Amino acid sequence: MSVRSIATRTGDDGTTSLLYGQRVPKTNPQIEAVGTLDELNVALGSIKPHLALQEPASVVFLKNIQQNLVTLMGEIACAEEDMTRYELSKFSRLQISDLVQIDARVAKLEAAGLVFDGWAAPGASLLSACIDTARVTARRAERRLVALPSHGRHPRPLLLEYINRLSDLLWLMAREAESAK
Repeated sequence: MSVRSIATRTGDDGTTSLLYGQRVPKTNPQIEAVGTLDELNVALGSIKPHLALQEPASVVFLKNIQQNLVTLMGEIACAEEDMTRYELSKFSRLQISDLVQIDARVAKLEAAGLVFDGWAAPGASLLSACIDTARVTARRAERRLVALPSHGRHPRPLLLEYINRLSDLLWLMAREAESAK
């Protein structure tokens, strides 16, 4: 029985594959965007252990966001010329309803009366620091997505909206975590 290895060695030359096999440099803007979204996914994962006991519903919410990020990464990892193939595939796609969930969470936090003046000084608590790390990673992912059209890859507007609102949500969550310390 042969065991499949993660070490394919195909990337040893500094290239990697897009979704349908097209080889590109690891510095390709799409790969940079996918990598940053992956970093965001990891940063969101670092928040969950801090919420597990006090806010299990928030953990479920974050898991849903993480799944949405995997979906988003798949779409971004597809070459522009393969988008029709992707749209017809079994792969899931981010939906307006996913954005609505983010917007509802933002509205809930804003309705709770969070008060904020000026710049935040992250690090008031371990939880707020983890959330702020995810927030700045989300902003970097947003910049990577916004840059893609100048490189011939045009993400759906919904993807940009989702990441922008997610970073807003993370900012509010971090401020809430600071106020709860």
